[in-house]
Amino acid sequence: MTETASRPTLEAVAARAGVSRATASRVVNGGDGVREPLVERVRRAVEELGYVPNQAARSLVTRRHDAVAVVIAEPETRVFADPFFALQLRGISKELTAHDSQLVLLLTEGRDDHARVGRYLAGGHVDGALVFSLHLDDPLPELIHGAGVPTVFGGRPGWGDGARRAVYVDSDNRGGAREAVRHLVGLGRTRVAHITGALDQTSAVDRLDGFRDVMGDADPRLVVEGDFTPAGGERAMRELLERCPDVDAVFAANDLTASGALRVLRERGRRVPDDVAVIGFDDMLPVAEQTDPPLTTVRQDIEEMGRLMARLLLQDLDRRAGKQGADGGPAGVVLPTTLVRRVSA
Repeated sequence: MTETASRPTLEAVAARAGVSRATASRVVNGGDGVREPLVERVRRAVEELGYVPNQAARSLVTRRHDAVAVVIAEPETRVFADPFFALQLRGISKELTAHDSQLVLLLTEGRDDHARVGRYLAGGHVDGALVFSLHLDDPLPELIHGAGVPTVFGGRPGWGDGARRAVYVDSDNRGGAREAVRHLVGLGRTRVAHITGALDQTSAVDRLDGFRDVMGDADPRLVVEGDFTPAGGERAMRELLERCPDVDAVFAANDLTASGALRVLRERGRRVPDDVAVIGFDDMLPVAEQTDPPLTTVRQDIEEMGRLMARLLLQDLDRRAGKQGADGGPAGVVLPTTLVRRVSA
């Protein structure tokens, strides 16, 4: 057996730095009112001794847990199969790590999970929540509102009654869709179809609206509902070819949908882009560069969306704590999109 060394205490840090325990505590816990030379001495003592603050004690002083819940309103089979979520989580994690805050991942398989997430958030375990992939009938916003937890949403929330102020980060889904469809029309395509995403999500509705902005009174048979998955893209593409065999272009709601559509077109002997041009949405490189042929798509900066969500939440937490220089920030941030041209269109 080996004797375990005792952990350095705050008193030891104060003694090494030559300051009072109260001064050392203010520095370690991020308090104000300590002169910079003393701050440096305490930080140097913390590093030399390898002192690790007691989180429970620190929370009593700062009223912060240095933890943020990331709530994804999707089952884990979807989350771990779709690179969109990995990119958004990467952006969130980078921003939280830079501010010494922990990420707590919460997924929802069904209604029982919604209640569990609501109880967890109301229990005071985290400082705030980042929530994305909401569906229009999702009870999570009400549960989170009831928990009183500062929240930033990924994507434009679906309620439009003005009764609740929602801080959110989104991409210009409608504008990106318009650019994609205009590109297809500019190629001389006359039978342009759209495979939508799940229409209980605002991103899918906005992209459908962008398609309609350009195509106007297009044949309604040229719009088929998908679900943002490759299997949904395959199913919708088969249905589309049965409805409209003369289709010569497809705007898919995301890259995964487009990848499924491309597989069906290849099975049916349709050449891309010669017979049918295809455009996706997202520009997720593991997908868009590896489809056959490589996919023309609308790029949204998914990782940056995650980073901005975390930044807005942290700014809100600082504002609530009365930290100097902190402001409330905008209610919503909409990032621009760009069309990335590859072989498929």
